[in-house]
Amino acid sequence: MSNSKVVYEGWMVRYGRRKIGRSFIHMRYFVLESRLLAYYKKKPQDNVVPTKTLLIDGNCRVEDRGLKNNHGHMVYVLSVYNKKEKYNRITMAAFNIQEALIWKEKIESVIDQHQESQATNGNKYLSFEYKSGVDNGRNASSSEHDSQFSAAEDEDDSHRNLLRRTTIGNGPPESVYDWTKEFDSDLANQNSNNQAFSRKYWRLLQCQNGLRIFEELDEVDILPKGCSRAMKAVGVVEATCEEIFELIMGMDTTRCEWDCSFQYGSLVEEVDGHTAILYHRLQLDWFPMFVWPRDLCYVRYWRRNDDGSYVVLFRSREHENCGPQPGFVRAHIESGGYNISPLKPRNGRPRTQVQHLMQIDLKGWGLGYVSSFQQHCLLQMLNSVAGLREYYSQTDERPVAPRIPVMVNMTSVSSSSKRSKKLQSSSAHHRSPSLDQIHAANRNAVLMDEYTDEDEDLQADQEAMPSAFEVEDKRTGYEEESTYQIDLSIFSGNLRRDDHDKARNCWTLSNGNNFRVRSKRFCYDKSKIPAGKHIMDLVAVDWFKDTKRMDHVARRPGCAAQVASDKGLFSIVFNLQVPGSTHYSMVFYFVSKELVPGSLLQRFVDGDDEFRNSRLKLIPSVPKGSWIVRQSVGSTPCLLGKAVDCNYIRGPKYLEVDIDIGSSTVANGVLGLVIGVITTLVVDMAFLVQANSTDELPERLIGAVRVSHIELSSAIVPVLETDSSDSQNT
Repeated sequence: MSNSKVVYEGWMVRYGRRKIGRSFIHMRYFVLESRLLAYYKKKPQDNVVPTKTLLIDGNCRVEDRGLKNNHGHMVYVLSVYNKKEKYNRITMAAFNIQEALIWKEKIESVIDQHQESQATNGNKYLSFEYKSGVDNGRNASSSEHDSQFSAAEDEDDSHRNLLRRTTIGNGPPESVYDWTKEFDSDLANQNSNNQAFSRKYWRLLQCQNGLRIFEELDEVDILPKGCSRAMKAVGVVEATCEEIFELIMGMDTTRCEWDCSFQYGSLVEEVDGHTAILYHRLQLDWFPMFVWPRDLCYVRYWRRNDDGSYVVLFRSREHENCGPQPGFVRAHIESGGYNISPLKPRNGRPRTQVQHLMQIDLKGWGLGYVSSFQQHCLLQMLNSVAGLREYYSQTDERPVAPRIPVMVNMTSVSSSSKRSKKLQSSSAHHRSPSLDQIHAANRNAVLMDEYTDEDEDLQADQEAMPSAFEVEDKRTGYEEESTYQIDLSIFSGNLRRDDHDKARNCWTLSNGNNFRVRSKRFCYDKSKIPAGKHIMDLVAVDWFKDTKRMDHVARRPGCAAQVASDKGLFSIVFNLQVPGSTHYSMVFYFVSKELVPGSLLQRFVDGDDEFRNSRLKLIPSVPKGSWIVRQSVGSTPCLLGKAVDCNYIRGPKYLEVDIDIGSSTVANGVLGLVIGVITTLVVDMAFLVQANSTDELPERLIGAVRVSHIELSSAIVPVLETDSSDSQNT
């Protein structure tokens, strides 16, 4: 590192797109000094050479590239470059907009200092990139418009900061009406943030759920046929503008926690960092037995204003990859969106005013026969503002970075219409796409990005940290190698396997995506991802009972572990021991071809008991059962070695883990509750080794199992060999 004073530093994301079309995300340590911006692969020590540097002077610019989508995860992208050398740039991104804004402000302050010092020497650099087009709302912050630079050069820079700080992208699409502009002139005269609307346009219709509901006063005859008057909900949420903005931009399952009209949403096309085409299914409760569900395809544009407020605008748009869906009526949004404005804090808590406007034609026969249908559904959608308020008032946890699943039948614009039709028809059979389909689409989707990021350290980056695509590729290869093609017919246990949803007294494989595990970036942002495919195959389950505790069941002749050993395969056996007047054991046999040398799993198998106890993790879940049982069991990951006594038996080709649930008072109490109603329960369990460092991440499941409606009477008494000389305790 140089001797120059460090202005700001920290971990950020390097985001870009390779020449072959794949996007990538790398964690890099960025350091901003008074004359230099640099990043490193690790936190720099003395005299470490940075991966790349950019000299900061008065010619530099910070270009806001907005939101970019990387496999469903949204990142906020900034591009720093020198105006005289536009191809020499550093692109950086953050998983939350607050961090991106801090970096933008810090870098711009350094640029401003250089400009001021240059001005005293007679060379005056101007900071703002765009002047032309401000009046008509088509501002552009992109460095790619040379004419805007030349226009700006001749202007006085008294409004430099005002213009440059705005993050608006290329402005809203021509067809999108910016309803937030209606009352700008009124607000300018009144100098009051509380006056959030003009009486000229709106009248108070009702108050409900702590919201004020307004209706537009435009004449009815100028409205499009079938379209409702615009309605708007206004409420106060105790959260920052950035937190609320990130939450409403997400289209994953988190949205269901505050938007009661949301069923499913996905990305159809990413136009640029501020504009995207989205597909959205509505969950409306107005006589669902008689009224078809509604869906939407619309363009969404967002911007951040100089006062810290955010504007999100909607309008329906047709798209070749998002045609009408069977079983749905395609509704039409004439105008809509959110206006998120900061208020003064109260009692030390942030406060934000949220306005949600919607003018929609829900289409279909219901409108013609029942006038209340449209208004009821509209109020249900506007009620999301109350949902936002309650979401933040009932938790101290703030949401993780927002996600948007990539649309399942999304195809490249250059793809043939034949392929598009084929994909659409294949998705027509399923009302809601499965997680597997979404993840498959995420892997195959190409982001609509107009630029290629710098390739200065491409080779080194490829070696240091693979892209998200490459992680998926490596995972797939690893899975194929480790799972082998095991002949499941040679294994047997006394508890039968049955994959039918309503089967009883049986087991089946549980989908790995039902469990969330630590992601590759967990060390930086604590994010978690669906676990995906498991490392080992669950080949058999035994359900035993006896008058005493059953230890080391893998020594039993003919059991799955012994059969696997004879075939040269490796097994991990989990023996869940349930104490009582009659002792029960449920034994799971996980098998793979071999352990990958140096892998976390191999280190766990061959490690000492202290290491094993600090890493063996169970993720439980009760998808079907009484509320009290679901609450008691929960779904929080548990380090088994820290919670209960675990005994590890290392055989020649297996590791058995005897888990004595009765050794914990808390676990025993929960178990007493569960055993009494075990025949009514469906229980999911995932076993894994906890990953603590970047080189161990992302976490992988050893395996996952679902046991359904277990009957205590079906357990059998095992015949265990007393001679265990072939095994050793470690």
